[in-house]
Amino acid sequence: MTISGLGPHGERAAPPERVTLLPEDKAAAKARAFRVAVVLHTLESDWARQQLSGIVGVLGDCGTVVTHVIDCGFSPTEQVKALDGLLAQKPDAVISLPVANQEVALAHARLAEAGIKLILLDNAPTGLLPGTHYGTLVSADNFGLGLIAAEGLSPHLPQGAQVGLLGYGADFFATNEREIAFSQWMQTRRPDVTIRQEGFARIEDAAPKTEALLAAHPDLAGLFVVWDTPALKSAEVLLRHKRPIPIATVDLGEQAAIGLAQGAPFAVIAAQQPYLQGVAAAQTTVLTLLGRLTPAWIALPGIVVTRENVVESFQRIWRTPAPQSVLKAVGLIS
Repeated sequence: MTISGLGPHGERAAPPERVTLLPEDKAAAKARAFRVAVVLHTLESDWARQQLSGIVGVLGDCGTVVTHVIDCGFSPTEQVKALDGLLAQKPDAVISLPVANQEVALAHARLAEAGIKLILLDNAPTGLLPGTHYGTLVSADNFGLGLIAAEGLSPHLPQGAQVGLLGYGADFFATNEREIAFSQWMQTRRPDVTIRQEGFARIEDAAPKTEALLAAHPDLAGLFVVWDTPALKSAEVLLRHKRPIPIATVDLGEQAAIGLAQGAPFAVIAAQQPYLQGVAAAQTTVLTLLGRLTPAWIALPGIVVTRENVVESFQRIWRTPAPQSVLKAVGLIS
C-alpha cells in the first residue's frame, strides 16, 4: 500500500488490515448489542451510499444496530444540531464525517465528553485529537488522489496551458489535501502550466463558478474539480459552451463513470474506495467499542481510472457490474 499524504496531525497511515475483525471480536460485539449512529455530509452521492453500505454491512455482521443515519446537507449548522440531538439518544458510538473544521468542533467534542465513542471519516475538526476526542480517522489518501488527478490530466495539456482548479470553499481536510497535491504536482512537473482557481461553497455553485472561470480565462485548456458531483455540473457547462476541455476529478460515481467511458470531457478520475472505507470505519468502531487500541489514521490508496480501465475499476469499487451505458461506450457490448 502506497500512501502519499499524512494525517491531519502528521500521522503516518495504517492499512485497513490493522482493524480486521476476528470471529471472537464479532461474537463479543454481538453479546454487547451496541448501538451506533452515522452522521454524513450528504446521502445524495454514490460515494456516500457506498460508504454507508460498507458500514452497515459490517455492523450488521457484528449484531450492532444502526440507530440513526443523518444527512447534514453539507451544513455545519445542521450537523451541530444533529450531533447535539444524538447526545440525548446516547448511542454507544457515532461515525461522523465533519462537514467543516472550526464550526463543528465543539459539537464533536461534546460527544467525547458524554462518553460516546467517535470515529471520524475524512476530516478531523480543529482541536480534536485522536485518543482524546476520537478514536480513529478513516479516509482515502486524499493527497495521493490530487497527485493522480494532476498526473492524469497533464498529458492532455499543451505547453503553457492554463488550468482551472475548482475547489471546495470550506476548510475541509480531504479537499484541501487534493488541491494542495494537484497544485504541487503541476508546479514541480509542469511549471509551464498556470493554475486559475475558483471555489464553490455548495454543489449548485459549481456551474456558475465554472462559467466564471471560462469567462475570466477563455484559453482554459483543462479543469480539475475536487470531486465528481460538482464535476458533473462543470461538465454540463463545458458541453453547453461547446468547450469539452479535459476534466480530472475524484470519485467514480455512476454518472462520472459514464462520462469517462464516453470520452469527453472527463479524461481521468482518481477514485476512492468508499465501500472498503466504510468497512474499515465499521471494523474500527467495533474494536473501539470493545476497548481495543486502533491506529490514529487509517487510509486507503486511490485508484487511477481512465477510459481504458473504467469497467474493471467500476466493478472493483462498486462490487457490482458496470452500467450497460458504460459497457456500450467502451465497445464491450453493442
